[in-house]
Amino acid sequence: MSEYANLKDRTALVTGAASGMGAATAELLAAAGARVALLARRRDRLEQLAAATGGLPVVADITDPGAVAAAVRTVHEAVGPVDLVVNAAGVMLPNPLDAGREDEWVRMIDTNLTGALRIIRGFGPDLVAAAAAGRPADLVNVSSIGAHVTFPAYAVYGATKAALTHLSATLRTELGPRDVRVTNIEPGLTDTELGGHIDNPELSGQLAGMFGAIGPLAAADVADLIAYAVSRPRHVNLRQLVVLPTRQA
Repeated sequence: MSEYANLKDRTALVTGAASGMGAATAELLAAAGARVALLARRRDRLEQLAAATGGLPVVADITDPGAVAAAVRTVHEAVGPVDLVVNAAGVMLPNPLDAGREDEWVRMIDTNLTGALRIIRGFGPDLVAAAAAGRPADLVNVSSIGAHVTFPAYAVYGATKAALTHLSATLRTELGPRDVRVTNIEPGLTDTELGGHIDNPELSGQLAGMFGAIGPLAAADVADLIAYAVSRPRHVNLRQLVVLPTRQA
């Protein structure tokens, strides 16, 4: 982990830490010596990861404003202010728009966009204070290639990720002048639990076919990119990163 040696004094908050990119990122940051607060809904998975990494498990649903506010207090009381926030929580529920699955629309918007906003509001002042003190300060939002590339039946998911990508760009105009770096990462096909949330057999089969034909990224590949971005000198901001499997167009 010598390549990430300068992360050892950082204090990070990672959402979606129970699995996938969030868990892989939390593991890598902790291995590099950072103090890591692990935020997700599933207590059992968080406690397992905390035991393995020494991180702080914080059980919270980012779609619940009260739970997020309580999580902010828990983190501050246990590890103090953070200087690195990774918004990795997300959900992908594809279906044709005319299926009228409003339950899925609301869940994706509340998790992928509004939930990220709640985390930014809760921990944003920490980042500004860290930067003002001359330390590195990072906000990393995990979006998706779906923010730019259109796929049938993924309209609402793509819209939430496009919104997150645009939010990142706009926040950079607000936070950059205060020396807070904002990085937006758009992974392509990645092997995580997201595909397991799909309840449409046809779409689930299509995704499985893509995995077989293309070969996905591992969650650890995305975690490695995040660690690389936040370990640059504090005057260097890798603002927009797209990472794809080599065979994905």
